[in-house]
Amino acid sequence: MGYVSISVMVKENTKTKESVKEYEQEVEEEEETEEDQELVCPECGSEDLVEDAERAEVVCNDCGLVVEEDQVDRGPEWRAFDSDERDDKSRVGAPMTKRMHDKGLTTNIDWRDKDAFGQSLSADRRAQMKRLRKWQNRIRTSGSKERNLQFALGEIDRMASSLNIPESTREIASMIYRRALDENLLPGRSIEAVSASALYAACRQENIPRSLDEISDVSRVEKQEVARTYRYIARQLELEIGPTDPAEFVPRFASELGLSEEVQQKAIEIIEDTAEEGLLSGKSPTGYAAAAIYLASILCNDKRTQKEVAEAANVTEVTIRNRYHEQAEAIGAGV
Repeated sequence: MGYVSISVMVKENTKTKESVKEYEQEVEEEEETEEDQELVCPECGSEDLVEDAERAEVVCNDCGLVVEEDQVDRGPEWRAFDSDERDDKSRVGAPMTKRMHDKGLTTNIDWRDKDAFGQSLSADRRAQMKRLRKWQNRIRTSGSKERNLQFALGEIDRMASSLNIPESTREIASMIYRRALDENLLPGRSIEAVSASALYAACRQENIPRSLDEISDVSRVEKQEVARTYRYIARQLELEIGPTDPAEFVPRFASELGLSEEVQQKAIEIIEDTAEEGLLSGKSPTGYAAAAIYLASILCNDKRTQKEVAEAANVTEVTIRNRYHEQAEAIGAGV
C-alpha cells in the first residue's frame, strides 16, 4: 500500500511541475505583452506620466489628463513598521529565485517536527514526517540534469558566501549558469569550473571587486581551468564584460590595511593618472591597485610595508615593487 501511495505522489509531483512551467510561460508572455504596450496619453501622446498612489490614478504630466483611475492596490492590506513585524504578518512564501534549481516553488517540510502551535509531534507522526521529508527531497530532483543543476547552484552559493558577494550578484551568476546549461556548454567541463566561472563573470558584470585568484581559492578547481572556462563561456554567451578597473579594489584593500580616506583618494588618483599614460595595459588589476596603495601610503605619510600590502591584496612583493617603480616614475614622485 505504501508503494502505491508513493507512486501517486511522484505522478502528482510531475503534474505539478508541468503546471508550474506552463504558469511561468504564461506570466512571461503577459509581462512581454505589457512591456510592448507602453502607456501613453491619449490626449497629447506624451509618455511623461506620473502615478499618484494616494488617489490611485495615472496623470499626464504635460496636459494633466487622468489616463487611468481606480487602480488596484496589489500590496498587502496590513501595515508594518519594522522587518520583524512584516515577517510576522506576511502570509506568503519567499519569491521566485534563479538560485534554486526549482526556483523556490516546491514545498519544504520543516525539520523541527512541530505543529502549527509549536507543540512537538508524537513518535508516529515524527516517523511519518521523516518518510515524507525523505521522499520530498527525492522527488524535488527528477533527473540527473536537475541534480547537477542543484549541485552547481549550491556551489555558486557556497563560493559567494565565502567571498561575501551580495545576493543580486549570486542571482546573476545562477542565470549565467542556466544559460550555459541551455546552450549545452557543459560537456567536457566540470560543474565546479563552470560554476566558478559563472560567479566570476557575474562579479565582473556587477563591478564587484573579486579577482580570479580569490574565486579559484574558494572553488575546487585550479585557476587555469577557471580562467579557460570563463573565457569560453563569456565568448559563447556573448557576455558584455568590460576590463576590470583597479580602482574598484582600492577601498577593500585600504580597509584591510586600516588606511585613511586620504590615502584611498590618492591611490585612485595615481591609478587614473598612470592609466592615461598606458601603464595599465597588460597588468594585473589587483597588483596595480596594491602598488598604488603602497605609493599613496608613502606620499601621505601613512606608510605600510610591501609585505602588509601584498598580504592584503593576495599578490607578491615583487609585483608591488615592479608596479610601484613604474607608477612613481610616471607621476614624477621622488620616492
